[in-house]
Amino acid sequence: MSGKKSQRLEVLSRLPKKRNGKPPLLFVHGAFAGAWCWDEYFLPWFAERGYEAHAVSLSGHNGSRKRDEELHALGISDYVDDVAEVVNGMERPPVLIGHSMGGFVAQKYLERHKPVGVVLMASVPPTGLTGPAMSMSLNYPWLTWQIAMFEAFGMHRTSINLLHDALFSSAMDPKDTMKYLPKVQRESMRATTEMYLAGLPIPALISTVPTLVVGGGADKLIDPVHVSATGIFYGVQAEIFGGIGHGMMLDVKWEEVAYYMEDWLQKTVF
Repeated sequence: MSGKKSQRLEVLSRLPKKRNGKPPLLFVHGAFAGAWCWDEYFLPWFAERGYEAHAVSLSGHNGSRKRDEELHALGISDYVDDVAEVVNGMERPPVLIGHSMGGFVAQKYLERHKPVGVVLMASVPPTGLTGPAMSMSLNYPWLTWQIAMFEAFGMHRTSINLLHDALFSSAMDPKDTMKYLPKVQRESMRATTEMYLAGLPIPALISTVPTLVVGGGADKLIDPVHVSATGIFYGVQAEIFGGIGHGMMLDVKWEEVAYYMEDWLQKTVF
């Protein structure tokens, strides 16, 4: 693995043993996370199968620029610029893979750029967070309140329970969630607000590229109904994986998702 930390952006990379013509992959994390969430399983898994696998930590996240005091000044457009900066430094256009907020960023990226393809994993839908937020408040009011408290005040004594309930299925051992707790951080309030109304993707500007939409059947943050609606928006059938929570790349059945993605890449993009 190679990693870059500077005043610029942190990019974690896992490279295949030899070039084989497969398109590179660029993974974009969701809110409260960083490139680390992809490096646990997905980056090495795809590299072993011949893909250049890269993950960026968006500005204000993990080892990238503009941390802490500047975080809440960052908007979705800043994150889109981050992705464009990384892509511009790559030898070939990548397949863009965005999770949750990262999927929303990927959709906004499509307004100005045309990657080889895009994968939207448990993504904020093109209609924004209003629908998912309403679903969560109706179905999981306690979780909604806890997330609000985390966004406002950061870590607290219930954080481990919050993290587990928000991200993972019941099959995930809460003890396995513990190792991720120190890596989780607050998200930009501006970026979160923009995913409601102010910065929704403009359909007329979105580039037409091969698109895969996937979600978790046990996702409490982005209900499967909203994943399916995203698929309809892009003219594809969304794939819902039973028994998988919002953190699809880290949950116990993560490899099921990875195999499905690779099959789609082989059939559609490569």
